Amino acid sequence: MSAPSRVHAALPMNVQAALMRAKSMPLHFYRYLQYRVGRDYHWVYRLRMDDDTLSGVIHDPATSIDVLYLDGAPAGFFELKRENDTTVDLAYFGLMAHAQGRGLGKWFLRQAIDTAWAFEPERVTVNTCTLDHHAALRLYQKMGFSPTGQSETFIHPLTDRDHVRLAKLP
Repeated sequence: MSAPSRVHAALPMNVQAALMRAKSMPLHFYRYLQYRVGRDYHWVYRLRMDDDTLSGVIHDPATSIDVLYLDGAPAGFFELKRENDTTVDLAYFGLMAHAQGRGLGKWFLRQAIDTAWAFEPERVTVNTCTLDHHAALRLYQKMGFSPTGQSETFIHPLTDRDHVRLAKLP
């Protein structure tokens, strides 16, 4: 995306939502968000990081994380990474299962895009894949992103051991 989106997206009626920037987020809460938002889409990379590595990533001054709350409970998040002076990457974006299907996706993505452009980059990027929500690519394009490439990769799904380890974290 090389210019801010012109697509309007209002918060659906009768939805009690709050969007809050998380500063110095506890690692266990970040892992909770990653797991609850990304478990069906094989978001495994950050869940496998040790504490020091994960802390370095999410507490980096170039990273910002905003959490969506519905009726007072966490419902999704987006994470932005200022790659350099010209590029902000929408590194993670998603809703938890209980927030999906309520007409929030377009509005929530608009919040992420507006937040990214507030850093005054020349472009905003996002990566998606066939493992993401079936509507992700279509929504990104509708909101103004243009595909620039395609590649193949292999994801090692979380194992039973990974799930047990994550369940034991504080």
